[in-house]
Amino acid sequence: MPDEDELPRIRPANWWLAGIIAVIGVAAFVVTVRSGRADSAAVFVAFPILLAVTLALTPGRSAHGRTFRITTIALLLSAVWLHEGAICVLLAAPLVYLVAHIATAGVQAVKKGGAKTLAVLPLPLLLVGSVEGTSADWRVHPDQSVEVTRVVALAPERVRTMLEAGPQPVATRSLPLRLLGVPMPEHVHGAGLEPGDRWTFAYHGSSHGPGGDIVTEVGESGPARVTWTVVEDTSITDRWVGMRDATLSWHAVAGGTAVTLHIDYRRGLDPSWYFGPLQDGFMHAGAGHLLDMLALR
Repeated sequence: MPDEDELPRIRPANWWLAGIIAVIGVAAFVVTVRSGRADSAAVFVAFPILLAVTLALTPGRSAHGRTFRITTIALLLSAVWLHEGAICVLLAAPLVYLVAHIATAGVQAVKKGGAKTLAVLPLPLLLVGSVEGTSADWRVHPDQSVEVTRVVALAPERVRTMLEAGPQPVATRSLPLRLLGVPMPEHVHGAGLEPGDRWTFAYHGSSHGPGGDIVTEVGESGPARVTWTVVEDTSITDRWVGMRDATLSWHAVAGGTAVTLHIDYRRGLDPSWYFGPLQDGFMHAGAGHLLDMLALR
């Protein structure tokens, strides 16, 4: 008895359709990357759909098996092409696999006919959502913020003294940041909490170019509150997240001082429903790392 996923003999018309879809998909991918929209939903949603539909129309033992193999190859090639963006590709992999297999299931259902054709309904919705990020005007809540509070065994006056000394590079404690190899500042220049004082976070270089810097400047400074604004960001991480400003406040509590770090940033990856929560989680880990750099553990 034939496998449930096995496709019937492919008609010549399907070969032409698969070839046309493949050419459109490759051309769209190249245009999207070269236009500076490699982090848009079109790359992570629309391209996998086109890839999956093409594979589902070509002969083979299992449509889902072919989809998995070719999607994996496409992800690996994308990681090589996008260089530092390989982190984005790794984060997007679950989304890409999910979308590709949904598209494959939809095509399979249409070929089998009957009530199962309803399985194709998610595809138009996914394609509509894939335009997110292809234009600066077509983004959903790209401006996000995180807030981390930590209680340290220090008096409030001691917290301010430590902040005046400025941050220092430390080992990354967050397991997700370590596993993904997320770039972290290797050198920090600057100190002080007076308005106009600047702190510069320098990132490591790579085989594809320098790591760049994030330059921050003290905007407001009070007895228990300091605000920084980002005046320049040429860092390697700018393609994923654009830093805006940060506020550090603290107050005495039982057992020490509660320190709260609030960071405003602009998400660099789409779609928002997938990358929004992901980047929120990584930014929480990054905020914790900054507190570590300030010796507020």
